[in-house]
Amino acid sequence: MKNICAMLLLALVSEVCYAQNALDREKLLDFYQTQRYADAASYLSSIYPAETTDMKALSQIAYCSMMAGNLVEAEKAYQKMNALQPQQISVLFSLANINSRRGNKKNANNYLLQVVTIDSSNFNAYKRLADYTDSTALKMQYLQKANKLNATEADVAFDLARIYRNSKEYEPAYNVLKVAIAADTSNMILQQALLPVANQLKKYNEVIATGEKLLKNGADGSVVIDVGKAYFFLKNYKKALSLFLMLEKMSMQNESIFYYMSLCYREMKSYEMAAKYAKLTIDESISPNITAYYNLLGGIYEEKQQLNLAANAFKKGLSYSPNKNSYYRLGLLYDLKLKQPKSARTYYSLFLKSKDLEKDDQPQVDYVKVRMEEFAKAKR
Repeated sequence: MKNICAMLLLALVSEVCYAQNALDREKLLDFYQTQRYADAASYLSSIYPAETTDMKALSQIAYCSMMAGNLVEAEKAYQKMNALQPQQISVLFSLANINSRRGNKKNANNYLLQVVTIDSSNFNAYKRLADYTDSTALKMQYLQKANKLNATEADVAFDLARIYRNSKEYEPAYNVLKVAIAADTSNMILQQALLPVANQLKKYNEVIATGEKLLKNGADGSVVIDVGKAYFFLKNYKKALSLFLMLEKMSMQNESIFYYMSLCYREMKSYEMAAKYAKLTIDESISPNITAYYNLLGGIYEEKQQLNLAANAFKKGLSYSPNKNSYYRLGLLYDLKLKQPKSARTYYSLFLKSKDLEKDDQPQVDYVKVRMEEFAKAKR
């Protein structure tokens, strides 16, 4: 294959084999065969003057520069070609590719838009336009056009179905995937993408039939989830539970999985296990940072002098987990602002008993101890 590419390039060279000096065809062929594209580009540039308007020479220099990773020189050459002979699709594609590689999506997008203006049925242009845009609406529009031009292309079908699914348009997503799967019945990626969509459309038997085949090739977690849900909705709770337990062993459990496990146990009259997983569902649904979030809210209320709201926010955070900072801030709030020493002593005491006190907390510990001593003296 390497030799074939070299011969094709050399065929181009033969048409413009003389400039200021004759090309050394054997030397150039060696550069191509050994993939020394930087040397080839440098050699060609030494033969042709910088102001050359020879399209074939510019094409070779641009190609070799791009293959060598010298995108700046490649872009210069392709831009010159585009100025000399506008609307050449291959040149516009090359410029789009270079700009994409350099992170300039806007320019890449503009070159591709020029392509579809010239050729409104260019599948590759629409496919790449979808890759370059951050707009979901435009991405869908480009993918729809590409899919209409080639409904069996797997990547476009997958991406378009994903957008449909995210938009909760399950029927179009299903139809797009089914067409692509029919053209490539061994494509497991497309089959896997079909499962959650088919579940949404209540095609549970299809999910199980396809999913069980996929599971024979390896217990992919997302497939296990979809197949487990399908069994659940068909009221085969024992089979569904076996799959959800598999996920737990794979450490892939989450709030949703625990919820379905609790429901399975409940339907199987195993109420103790149902309660266990219901509690796990609740625990999983609560962010480990929830107390910190309520501390943030409490601090905001405190700064606004909404002291009762601040106290309630700090306490709400403590309802999820003990927190030394919440105890300390409540102590200060009741001590210095709400003037309720009894409540202040309660939270100061809880702060001092916190198991996660560190060396950095020592100034706060010292202050609280002083205040507790002052409270004790005041009671005498």
